[in-house]
Amino acid sequence: MKSIVTLLTVLGLASFSFAAEGDAKKPQGGKPKMSPADQFKKLDKDANGSVSKEEFLASPGAKKDAAKAETAFGKKDKDANGSLSMEEFAAAPKKKKEA
Repeated sequence: MKSIVTLLTVLGLASFSFAAEGDAKKPQGGKPKMSPADQFKKLDKDANGSVSKEEFLASPGAKKDAAKAETAFGKKDKDANGSLSMEEFAAAPKKKKEA
C-alpha cells in the first residue's frame, strides 16, 4: 500500500512539473506573441508595404477601443501621411518622463 501511495505521489508531482514547464513557454493568454514584422504583415491587407489608417482601425484590437486606436495611429504616423511604414509601426512608443 505504501509503495502505491509513493508511486501516485511521484506521478502526480511529475505531471505537475511538466504542466508548469509547458505553461512557462506560453505568454499569458495562451497565444505566442507575434513580432512587429508579423503584425505589420497581417495588418497590411493590400500588401503595399504600408498600413493605412483604415487597415489599422480594422484590426481586432482597434475595434475594442476605436478612440485609443485612433490616438495610437496618430502618434505612430510621424510623417503624417495617413499610413504607417514598417519603421513607424515597429518603433517603440516613447515613455513619459517622470516629474
